[in-house]
Amino acid sequence: MINFNDYTREFKKNLKLSGPVIMGLLGHTFVAFADNIMVGQLGTAEIAAVSLGNSFVFIAMSLGIGFSTAITPLVAESDGANDVKAGRSALKHGLVLCTVLGFALFGMMLLMKPLMHHMNQPKEVVELALPYLDVVAFSLIPLVVFQAFKQFSEGLSHTQYPMYATIVANVVNITINYLLIFGSFGFPKLGIVGAAIGTLISRFVMVVMIWYQLRSRKKFHDYVTNFNFRLLEISKLKHILKLGFPSALQFFFEVAVFTTAIWLSGVLGKNAQAANQIALNLSSMTYMVGMGLGVVAMIRVGNQKGIKDYFNLRRIAQSVFLLTLIFEVVFALFFLVGREFLPTIYLDTNDIVNQLDNMEVIKLGAELLLIAAFFQISDGLQVVVLGALRGLQDVNIPTLLIFISYWVIGFPISFYLGLHTDLKSNGIWIGLLAGLSSSALLLYLRFNYLTKKLLLSNS
Repeated sequence: MINFNDYTREFKKNLKLSGPVIMGLLGHTFVAFADNIMVGQLGTAEIAAVSLGNSFVFIAMSLGIGFSTAITPLVAESDGANDVKAGRSALKHGLVLCTVLGFALFGMMLLMKPLMHHMNQPKEVVELALPYLDVVAFSLIPLVVFQAFKQFSEGLSHTQYPMYATIVANVVNITINYLLIFGSFGFPKLGIVGAAIGTLISRFVMVVMIWYQLRSRKKFHDYVTNFNFRLLEISKLKHILKLGFPSALQFFFEVAVFTTAIWLSGVLGKNAQAANQIALNLSSMTYMVGMGLGVVAMIRVGNQKGIKDYFNLRRIAQSVFLLTLIFEVVFALFFLVGREFLPTIYLDTNDIVNQLDNMEVIKLGAELLLIAAFFQISDGLQVVVLGALRGLQDVNIPTLLIFISYWVIGFPISFYLGLHTDLKSNGIWIGLLAGLSSSALLLYLRFNYLTKKLLLSNS
């Protein structure tokens, strides 16, 4: 019989593992946060343009990050079984596939650019977004390569190295933003293109930083050096593809539904789109806490799977779920209390020229944060349960469940309430809430079914 203490005594280890992961993930989000705040000083059209440009990049990024997560459970399982050769092989083959995918995603972004002219978006926003997208799209290549190293490091339960790399990259990004967005210290004033250049350079810095850290540690040196990329095993590539492709689709289905929220908001006007971007950026930062705990669930479930201890596998996973629930309730209260103030961080409230636009964005942003407060719990729980399922290497059925949640349930509600009722932006986010809640419920039912099945088969 398991009591409450059997779950809470795992909190210390969960927090120790998740802390660096969450900081690293928040670092990724902080790049967008810094860009939005600095670009927001230029006007609502500029922040809407960054939102539109990033909406394309986020779709591609979701595929790259989702695919790279296949590396973590393979490395975690090999670590649990003390199989160093298998862990090195997972990294080598994962790096090859992630590099190829990074170039493919960059090409896909260039091909998708003309779509901006046919999406019923504000013309001034599109004209600003196009040159921004050119630069940010190229940053997908170093980002996906970094993800391969990141997932490998986390698979070995060393979650601090990606965090260090991300912190350094953020310092680089903010510095370059300051110099190039506003033309400080004699540098050219490039506006939002300056923000894109900062993002690009910072992502190359991340790759160099994490590789150097791993190479410099004796434990990891042999993992990350002297690769012979001419000797690749088709079976290993297929296995990573088998795990990575559904995982990429899982991320894609979720990110794509939030991206359509950006596009639907753009149909309502630049102010609605700017408010959506502010609420989405704030929500994404709290989401990273759930995502970090999801990585912990994936690592620890993968470890227990490697030693076939299914009783503790289920107990440990549920301890992560409980910890996530506590965090998300706190975040929900934070959004409820701060919803009037938080949007003001992104805009120059003293700007007389854009005062009316800014006031409308702040009002809309506060309304969206009220809804975001309620979906914190669903959002956090669905991503952490999904992490546990990835640790079990169960990816196909969860992909279908996520598709149903977001595109059969959530998107139609967003589309109808947003464009065909007076709810408008609020209606779009009510659809997001419905999709996230459905996902959390269906994924937990899947996890519960699988772990009970494993326990019965082992008894």
